Order: sequence, then structure tokens, then C-alpha cells
Amino acid sequence: MPIAFHPDPVPDDDVTGSSTEEADAAQSPGARRRDPLTERILARGDASVSAVTYDSTTDGDQFDLADRQALRRVGGLSTELEDVTEVEYRQLRLERVVLAGLYTSGNLEDAENSLRELAALAETAGSEVLDGVLQRRAHPDPATFLGKGKAAELAEVVAEVGADTVIADGELGPGQRRALEDIVKVKVIDRTALILDIFAQHAKSREGKAQVELAQLEYLLPRLRGWGESMSRQAGGRVAAGGAGMGSRGPGETKIELDRRRIRDRMAKLRREIKAMTPGRQAQRADRHRNQVPSVAIAGYTNAGKSSLLNRLTGAGVLVENALFATLDPTVRRSQTPDGREFTYADTVGFVRHLPTQLVEAFRSTLEEVGDADLLLHVVDASHPDPEGQIRAVRAVLGELEGFDVPEIVVLNKADIAEPETIARIRSLVDDSAVVSARTGEGIEELRELIAQRLPRPAVEVDVVVPYSRGDLISRVHSTGEVISEEHLMEGTHLKARVDEALAAELHATA
Repeated sequence: MPIAFHPDPVPDDDVTGSSTEEADAAQSPGARRRDPLTERILARGDASVSAVTYDSTTDGDQFDLADRQALRRVGGLSTELEDVTEVEYRQLRLERVVLAGLYTSGNLEDAENSLRELAALAETAGSEVLDGVLQRRAHPDPATFLGKGKAAELAEVVAEVGADTVIADGELGPGQRRALEDIVKVKVIDRTALILDIFAQHAKSREGKAQVELAQLEYLLPRLRGWGESMSRQAGGRVAAGGAGMGSRGPGETKIELDRRRIRDRMAKLRREIKAMTPGRQAQRADRHRNQVPSVAIAGYTNAGKSSLLNRLTGAGVLVENALFATLDPTVRRSQTPDGREFTYADTVGFVRHLPTQLVEAFRSTLEEVGDADLLLHVVDASHPDPEGQIRAVRAVLGELEGFDVPEIVVLNKADIAEPETIARIRSLVDDSAVVSARTGEGIEELRELIAQRLPRPAVEVDVVVPYSRGDLISRVHSTGEVISEEHLMEGTHLKARVDEALAAELHATA
């Protein structure tokens, strides 16, 4: 049977203890009344609580002015340090990491360069690198990546420097990551997870965020793990049947199976969303192709200076930061050659060694900007210790694009701090090259001239007189064609120019 709860009655002797003046005032007409709870508190003599009163002629409770203006002090909340030496343990700090890498081929210098790049990636992700270790092995250990003995040595290094994360310079399998964590006793991630984390921080557009999330889920799916029995519980009944209730109960699916299914559903939805964004990009590219506007794609290794070069060439105002993957979303800007032909620059995402395959697939739509370009500016950091390695890494990713065949100009950036011997060595290995400094502006005008020479020129030469009523055709010739000579006659504008086939047909039709 239900249990009724009743408030404790106020003892009669407490009520009779109130003053006669208060009783008389409470009985006088128009006087201010107190609610029953306040009456009981005051009757008990609790002077620490202010009386809450209200006027019978107003709506709702009305607090006294003194109560409304008072700032009440609450004791016992101070966390002030009694010992000043404790402050070092209370400061907000970055994640402290130790890097671990191995190399199966090449030399020690290449391995150290790769580890320095991993340190730059870790710093970009928002961590503090404390130490790094390298090991030479014929192949990674299938159990712990480094081997049981070297993993134990790594655990000693982690404990000595007080790190809370280990980053492996390579891609770890689910079993390798779990076994290494059991030995070093801290969180372990690999190079792929680190790059995905940086991309997640820097993606700004809706499409970029969807592409990064898809890549992260593709990476997470085979590495999904649980703790103890929490991921092996079976959900039946309303949980498994989605609220279907009786007649649908059964063994259900384990929690890890449920999470995997949800990840697959989310990945399918993201793929549909990215596919739905494709027509917009295709329409923009089709508009450029229809108007015969050439495109120049800027690609290269991350932090090579692509955005700085775009700003120097066009004044685009793109974010420039001394960090890896500072900009992810492609930027398209219109420009002109010195002889007046219009074209576009497209700044694309940067590349890196061992770029995760998930990102290559997710950002395939972005890389299409490179594949559809008429000319590629391959930006290289000439001051880097291994610029040839950067060139090979970029060309390896671009080689995965189907039917990629775009003329290339290798732009050796940061010439103001690069060694002249390095620049001469690289220029001897490539066909077309330009030496520039996006920071100082050195070589920018020479690069503009080289771009104008390499851009495709209109194929048809015309010699027509265009009526003055068709000024739109004259404008199109100036924007998309190459004017050889122009003369204004009584009957119209006499033009000698090189234009595309479609515009040539319109010009001949009006002449």
C-alpha cells in the first residue's frame, strides 16, 4: 500500500513562545504575512536564516531589500595552497610525450629526420616532447613494435622523464598498441592517430570536418576495444530491438558489436554527405572549364610555405603559421598573367611522409583540384634537411590519383635561408624549377613569368571586326584570350587575338 509522508507538526509550546506583538500584528488587517515554513523556522528561534516575507497584495514571494543586496559568504571553500612548493603540481600543463621509432632501411640521418618531423607533429597537436628513442630492426616486432626488451627500456625512459604518452613513429596494429601500453604503463598512439588528431583540430569547413571524421572512424573501427566484460555484454529485449518490446527479445548483440555497427552506419552517412557535396565542386569546376579559365594548383609538403606563396602571389590573406597542417581547406583565388590572361590558383592540403591511407581516400575530393589543374606548382622547403625526401613523398601521393598527368613546376621556397648547394642540387634533378622566398618576395616576378609561359594558350587565332554593340565579346577576349592587336574603326573594333574554339565561332558569327 502507498506510504504517505507528513511533515512533522510544530510543537505547541514552540508556537506559544512567539511574542504577543507578533501575534497581534499577524491578526491586523492588511499586515504582511509570513508563509508557514518561515513561521516554523522563526518559532524555533533559528536566527541565522533571514525571514522570507511577501505581501498579500502582490504576486509571488517578495524578498527583503537587505537580502537581495547582500553577498553571502560561504565558508570552507578555499583551496589556497598552504605550501608554495605545491604550485608546480597544480599548473595547467601540456601532454608530455616520448617518441619511439625504428628504421628498417636507409641510414640513421633519415631516421632522425623522420623523428624530428614526428616531434613537430606532436608539438602542432599540443604536446610537449621530452625525449625520443630510435631502434634499428630488420622489421617491426609483431607483438610490441619495438621488442619486449626495448619496450622495457622505453618504460624506464617514460618513468624517468615523467611522460604520460608514447608516440610511435609508424602505424601500430591493435595488438601492438595494447601490448606496448601494458609494458610502458601510459597511453600509446601512433603516427596515424597523431595526424588525424591534427586534422580534426584544423578542419574548418563542413566538408573538411566530414572528411576528417570519416578518416578517424575508418582508423578506429578495427582498433575498437573495451575494458573487461563491459564490451561483451549482450543486449536483448528493448535495447536490441530498438524498443520493439515483446516478441522481439533474443540474445541480442554484444556492446562492441553494437558500437561497430554504429560506426559503420555513421561512416555510410558521412560518405553520402561527402558525395552530396561533390556536385557543388563539379559545378564550380565546370563553370571554369566552360569559360576556359586555366587553373594552377599549389601542392607540396606540409609547412613548405604554400599558403605564404599564395598570399604573396595574390594577396589572398590565407592563414600562415609555422606549424604542420595549419590550413586544410582548399582556397581558390583569381589572378592574371602579366599579359592579361585570367586564371585561378588553388591552394590544397599539405602532404607528409607516410600520409595515412584513410586521409588519402577521405581527401580524394580535395585532391581532385590538383588532378583537374592545368599546371602544378610543387612547393618545396629548400631549407629542409631532406628536400628530396619531401619531393618523393608528394609525388607518391599524387601518383595514386587516377590518370594524373599535370605539368609541374618545382618551386624552391625559403631561398633566403637555404644553402646554395642544396638549391643547385635540386634544380639539377628536376626539369622546370623556380627559386623564391615567399617571406622576402625574392623570385616572385620570375615565377609569375614562368607560370604565364607554362599555362595553356588559346588555340585559334582570329582576325575580325566586332560591332560596338557586342562589347561582351570584346570583354571575353580580354579575360580568356590573348589579344595581339586592337583597333577601333567606324564599323567596330578590329581584333587580332588568340581565343578558344567556342569564342572564335561566336566572333566569326557577329563579324
